[in-house]
Amino acid sequence: MKKVVFLSLIVCILLVGCTRNKNELVMVTEAGFAPYEYYEDGKIVGVDIEIAEEIAQAIGKKLVVKDIFFDSIINELKSGKADMALAGMSITEERLKEVDFSIEYIKSRQVAIVKKDSKIKDLAGIKNKKMAVQLGTVADSYVTEEKIASEIVRQKKYLSMIEDLKANKVDLVIMDELPAREILKTNTNLKILDGYVFEDSYGIAVKKGNTELLEKINDVLSELISNGKIDEYVIKYSK
Repeated sequence: MKKVVFLSLIVCILLVGCTRNKNELVMVTEAGFAPYEYYEDGKIVGVDIEIAEEIAQAIGKKLVVKDIFFDSIINELKSGKADMALAGMSITEERLKEVDFSIEYIKSRQVAIVKKDSKIKDLAGIKNKKMAVQLGTVADSYVTEEKIASEIVRQKKYLSMIEDLKANKVDLVIMDELPAREILKTNTNLKILDGYVFEDSYGIAVKKGNTELLEKINDVLSELISNGKIDEYVIKYSK
């Protein structure tokens, strides 16, 4: 009898439905991406958190935020361990094969960061250089597909890329413009090259086929965009 109870408990733990609270809306993110999501006084805050709170409030659920590695986010959605992902996440054809996306809510520019004493003076000079990108990001896909790097260093955390740059382990870092500008506030020996490498759009990801949640998310996003709230959030967390 004890064995049956024990096995039942194991099955219940493995099945997401047994451990999920129906009154909670679970969001996954990678909370090291200011101003979208980052830690402040031990709490995850940022643009995406504000948006997620609005969504949770609109559907009458409590928001629960899970901080995981960026390259694990899609699997969390597909397995049902999370309801939605807000992580400065670019809408790409490759990701659309695995998850569904909301309407876009942020236009993002990917920029190149170098050391101030770097011999790289403009974007034309980044080709065939050793580049650092965050694993699983749109920058990772772009650099890989365009074959513009002599070598690609992929890090799970974008702050690790910055440390590689400062230690001269890479020539440059490619990442989103807003977090890049946040980095420069505390790293005065670095600079962003003029212009941008490419532009993309951010959306909220959900498990494929979860149209009910997606429709509610789009309704909230449309309202936030029309009343200028998302712009307010960006200004608030980019100071």
